[in-house]
Parts: sequence; structure tokens; C-alpha cells
Amino acid sequence: MRASLLTLALASLLALPAAAQEVPPVPEEAPPAAQDGAEPVDEATPDEQANPADPADPADPIGPAEAAEALRQESTASPASTVPLEEISRFVLVFNAVRAGHVDEVDDHELMQAAIRGLLLDLDPHSAYLQRSDAEAFEEGTTGAYEGIGVEVMQLPDGRIRVVAPMDGSPAQRAGIRSGDVIVAVDGKPLTPESHDGRGPLRGPPGTEVGVTVVREGEAEPLELRVARAVIRTPSVRGSIREPGFGYVRIAGFQVDTASDFAETLDRLNGEAGGSGLRGLLIDLRSNPGGLLTSAVQIADDLLERGGIVSTRGRIQVGDTAFSATPGDRMDGRPVVVLVDAGSASASEVLAGALGDNGRACIVGSRTFGKGSVQTVMPLDNGDAVKLTTARYYTPDGTSIQARGIEPDIVIDGKGGMAGGFGEAALPGHLAADGGEDGGPGDVLMGEEPVNAALAVLRRLAEGGSCAPLPVEPAPEPESEA
Repeated sequence: MRASLLTLALASLLALPAAAQEVPPVPEEAPPAAQDGAEPVDEATPDEQANPADPADPADPIGPAEAAEALRQESTASPASTVPLEEISRFVLVFNAVRAGHVDEVDDHELMQAAIRGLLLDLDPHSAYLQRSDAEAFEEGTTGAYEGIGVEVMQLPDGRIRVVAPMDGSPAQRAGIRSGDVIVAVDGKPLTPESHDGRGPLRGPPGTEVGVTVVREGEAEPLELRVARAVIRTPSVRGSIREPGFGYVRIAGFQVDTASDFAETLDRLNGEAGGSGLRGLLIDLRSNPGGLLTSAVQIADDLLERGGIVSTRGRIQVGDTAFSATPGDRMDGRPVVVLVDAGSASASEVLAGALGDNGRACIVGSRTFGKGSVQTVMPLDNGDAVKLTTARYYTPDGTSIQARGIEPDIVIDGKGGMAGGFGEAALPGHLAADGGEDGGPGDVLMGEEPVNAALAVLRRLAEGGSCAPLPVEPAPEPESEA
């Protein structure tokens, strides 16, 4: 009788509501496993928690409610998914042992919350249990407005948070925080998994300051930085004419309005170019952690006349999707170059993969992050939510992005940036890549040199040249002594 009651209790816990929605990595201050504390990345979170793509966990998901319903039915109806009674008994024994014997009294609710977090912790770096405040913060990633320091992050298993990318113009960027930095303490307190309960350690009222202790590759000692929080409203798209006839568009993340902002920016640049419009377009996706998949798909559609864009495949067939382009290219076939680096994740990789596989753009830069998984967010009846990895992304030619990333057509040396070791494949417990992980991690490319190199490729394409590595000028021979 006791066992059957336990079974019924667990069954009720597993009965998830039907509403579900797939989201991309969350931006800077999204829930744990999303961004630096609770700010919105495409699986990477905003500055207070991020799981990249989580880097950005708004996550990349696009998901229909049917996906959550399918998961609910799978968890409660399928005989194969029935939880073995002996496993339930073992859980109850451990639960009661902790309650009775831990040196400090443990609240039942807190203990159960910890158990639920643990259930998801070892699955992969992007699955997580989101308490109500975290779930709300996660949604902020799609709007681009929240209170924090403005950094896309991902939570590591030990509670530390790795910076996927500081947002353009954010307090974090002004304070000197860089892609690849690992935040190990906030206001002098070492980060642990519990540090991310609620809205996370980096979120807070505008105007207040927070101290962050950063470990950075190449620095012998941790860096102590002070960052003033603010209301972060960062437009995801900005553009300019870099030289006559050639447009530059920077996409910092994929939010609800990113696709329409991209179209408006492109129309403006075509008008500013005069005559028949732009001769070529450079799209800068460096350190873009992702965001809403649908925005990336729409931008790809704006530049493609035909062909596939992206597909997703998982265990539950209802979650499988495929997107294809519709006629209409806003650049009328004129050349496009996409600049990427190791901080380009999730939806960024989807856009680069779609344009590259269709031969529509030349991909320049460094190997991307490799965040090629889809998260489905399933709201629970208490306001909390479960963010669960449910599928993998595939580029139009059937290549999985997961743990491999996008290999550029033309590789740019990461001088002045951050050297390799930064990518999905370096995350503990990451989903394995289809066909093996090869090529190694890419570099984070900073500054104007990568932009200038990409513009050189764009000029060559506009003059009828090919998407091939730029010629390397031979080093001058040393002068011989007379």
C-alpha cells in the first residue's frame, strides 16, 4: 500500500501541463544554466545564468505546446518509462536519511528542490529546473530588457559561470568583462550551485554595484572588477556603411524583433548606398550566443530564394521540425559574408549554417561554439518550469552542429583574441556529436582586425572572386651580413 502511494505521488509530480514552448539560449541574466545570473542567451542566459549557447539560453527552442504534451504523455503513459519501484524506494531512503541525519536541519521543500535540480543536472549542460523567478527571467531574453550587468553566461556544474559574451555597450563590457572569462565569486562570495537560486547573483536594482571575481586565461591571478547594474536594453541589430557600397550589420542576439530590425536596417543601408544599393553585406555574429530560433530562420529566409534552413530531430516525433526558404532575397543575390567565432552559438550557428550550406554566404572567422541542441520549456502548475533538451539541430546538408560547430570557409587567426578551449565540447556532460568531435575549439575574435579581413573577402566576392582563403604574403627574407 505504501509503495503504491509513493508511485501515485511520483506520477502526480511527473504530470506536466500541456503548455510548452521552445526557447533559445538564455541571455545574460537568465536562470541557471542560462546566463550570468538571470539575464536573458539562446540557451545562453543573460548575465546571471546561461547555458549556451545556453550560450544565450533564451533558449533556441521554438516549440509548440504539442511537444510538452507529448513529453507529458510519454512520462505518464508509456510502460517503458515507468519508474522502477526499487528506485523510488532508494530515493525515499536517501531523502529520509538526509532529513534525519544531516548536521543541519534541512527544510523538506528545499531538499526536494535540490533533488529535482540534481535530476536534471547530469543530463546535459542545458537542461535545468527553473523556479518561478528563473522562468520569468528566462522569458526576458526574448525582449532584451532586464536589470543586471549585461552579459551572456552559462552556469558550470560547480556553480561558477562562464561568460559567453558581454552584451554590446553593457556595464559588463565597459568594466572589461570578456568572452571566456569565468566568474568564480560575486561580492566576495564563492559561487556554488545554490548561488543561482532565485534571480541569480548578478541581477539587482539599477544603480547598485556588484563585485565580480574573474579568472581569465593568461592572467596569473583572478581579476577583481566592479560593475554597476542597469536596466539593460540592448538593440539586437545595428548597421552602417563601412566603405562605399558595402554594408555592415552586427547582430548581438536573436530577440522577438530581431528579424524585423534586420530587414529595416538592410533597407536603410541599401538606401544610403545609393544607386542600385549595396554591392555586398557583412553580417557580424561574433560572440552572439543565440536567442529565438524563429528570428534566425526569418533572417535566413530574407537572404535565400530557396533551400532548407534548419531541421530538428529528437526522440519524440512531434518535436521534429524542418524550415525551408520562401522566394525573395533582400540582397538580390549580391555577395554576403558572415563573420563568426567561438562565441557564436545556437541560433547564430543555425543562420551561418543555413547561408553556408546553400552557398549563399562565405563564412569567415573561427569555429563556432557548437551548441546544437533544442530546449523545450514545460511550465508546471506552480509557476516553475522544466527546461529539457529534446532535439538536435541539423544544417541543410544534414550536418549536426552539436559539439562540432560551424567550420568557416576562411579561417581568421585569433591574434589579440582568446585562444581555443572555448566551446560546447569543453562542457562537462555535453551531448555527443553525431559522427565524432573533430577540429578542436575555435577562438574568440575581438576588435576590428577580423572585420577588416572579412570586408576584404567581401570586396573580392563583389569583384567576381571566390570564397577561398586569402593569399598569405611571404615574410621578408632576412638581410644577409656582408
